[in-house]
Amino acid sequence: MREVSGGNFSHVSGILKNYSRRSVRGEYYPALLSHTGSSVEGVVYTNVTKEAWIRLDRFEGEMYTRQLVQIELNDGIALPAFTYIVHKNYLDRLDLTEWDFKNFLGNGKMNFLKHYKGYQSL
Repeated sequence: MREVSGGNFSHVSGILKNYSRRSVRGEYYPALLSHTGSSVEGVVYTNVTKEAWIRLDRFEGEMYTRQLVQIELNDGIALPAFTYIVHKNYLDRLDLTEWDFKNFLGNGKMNFLKHYKGYQSL
C-alpha cells in the first residue's frame, strides 16, 4: 500500500460480506466480485488522501472500478469504505478458484512486483 499510494496509512482488519476474491487467469493478483454468501477478510486503510486515491486508481487500471462498500470490523461495527471491484467487462478473465494470499506471498509476489504493468503508471 505504501509503495503504490505514496502514503503510510493506519489500518484495521475487517470483513467484506457478499463478495469473493478470485484468481485472475494468467496473473498473480486477485479480483473482487459480488458473490452472495461469500466474504473476504482484509484490511481497511483510514484517512487515505486524495493524492493517494489518484495513484491507486491509476495503479488498478481499467480492469477495476472503485466502489463504496460496507466493511464489518472485528467488533461488529459497519464502516463505509472504498474498494476495487472487477469491472463487468473483465469477468471472463476470472477463475472459479478463490485467490489465496498465503500462496501469493510464497509463490507469486516477486513475479507480481516485477511484471505488473500498474507500477509503470506510478
